[in-house]
Amino acid sequence: MIIKILGTGCSKCDKLEKNAKKAVKELGIDATVEKVADLKEMVAYGIMEVPALVVDDEIKAKGKVLSSEEIKKFLEA
Repeated sequence: MIIKILGTGCSKCDKLEKNAKKAVKELGIDATVEKVADLKEMVAYGIMEVPALVVDDEIKAKGKVLSSEEIKKFLEA
């Protein structure tokens, strides 16, 4: 599983990344969390609001910081 955090490096983006890593650790799943700050890649996903959470190339959330509990729901589905 590949989890991407799309954002420019703001504090909200950093918080979402931290929460995603926490969710992965707590679930004990095999997943990679990547941070994407490249504007061209973000535009390719159609993201105009950051931060955004992408799981296996599917946009799960944009424009808000999800808690680790909220992220777990996406990862368990």
